[in-house]
Amino acid sequence: MLVDDDDGIRALLRATFEAVDLELDEAADARAALKKVAARRPDVIVLDVGMPGMSGIELCERLKSDPATADIPIAVLTGTHAHNGDSVAAAGADAFVLKPFSPLELLGVVERLAGGLHPAPFRGGGKKDPEEQLLLYARDLRYLLELERAERRALESAYQQTVGALASALETKDTGTRQHSQRVQRYAVELARAVDRDLAESQSAQFGFLLHDVGKIGIPDDVLQKPGALDDAERRLMRTHTLLGEQMLSGVTFLKDAGLQIVRSHHERWDGAGYPDGIAGSDIPLGARIFAVADTVDAITSDRPYRRAGSWETALAEIRAESGKQFDPVVVEAFGDCEPRLRAVHEELVAA
Repeated sequence: MLVDDDDGIRALLRATFEAVDLELDEAADARAALKKVAARRPDVIVLDVGMPGMSGIELCERLKSDPATADIPIAVLTGTHAHNGDSVAAAGADAFVLKPFSPLELLGVVERLAGGLHPAPFRGGGKKDPEEQLLLYARDLRYLLELERAERRALESAYQQTVGALASALETKDTGTRQHSQRVQRYAVELARAVDRDLAESQSAQFGFLLHDVGKIGIPDDVLQKPGALDDAERRLMRTHTLLGEQMLSGVTFLKDAGLQIVRSHHERWDGAGYPDGIAGSDIPLGARIFAVADTVDAITSDRPYRRAGSWETALAEIRAESGKQFDPVVVEAFGDCEPRLRAVHEELVAA
């Protein structure tokens, strides 16, 4: 709990503490603090000396003299040498911090007090430049931001590795290969750059391209791996993989919007004859329209359990023939424009 009548100090300390996931309760004066302590016992109290009404020293003495609160660690903030270490210690405080202070140093004091390790009273530098405190906050918050960015990059890397592992495991179950999802993701991203660069840069879309068939985890192996044509009942069952995939991934924050749309709608057709919703034209999400072309390229040019791979020229001719029927004409035109780059991706990955 932070007890300070300065709204700015409370806001800055709130930002510092919340950045490292410490829960912070606040009070603007001693009276409010006593009510909050009675309602919910804090692990540590940080209180300012100079407050209207009951001072921080008086509040500290009162808390330490009450058996119900005597063992709560207290760190006192003071902006004056009048309240030195001896007077703070006499009030029962476990530590005092002289303003201006580094928020991260205060955070260290709080964490030690919360762990039951009461350090010797901490003393700040004692400078009285009114800008010094803001400079210390700016320095520490910049450090916390850099730390958060590094942690976010590490988390995104972990997400990517997890998604890649899941896609590879699924491909082994489905086709016996481990590169289909990586190839179609690369094709789709190249196509997206030619149609909508923002979509190409969307992490959600990139993960959606990679995990498009994740719902096949729920399809029985005898249907998924059948070497011949599926009968009507098997075909209906296979088509549920788009909805299963959406359901499986609906709670994953980084797949919201574009990613989930791709998983659900990548088998829709421009003419409305696709599934699961039978939507047509521009009603089909753009990411799904782009992916439909990328998926067809890979389906034709790679080996499948029931046939050998076709040529790149065969894929190019079929995609052009289906413009305005299976595929969005704009995406087909973009395919023609970036075909050399797509062919280079194919040559790089098809033998992998």
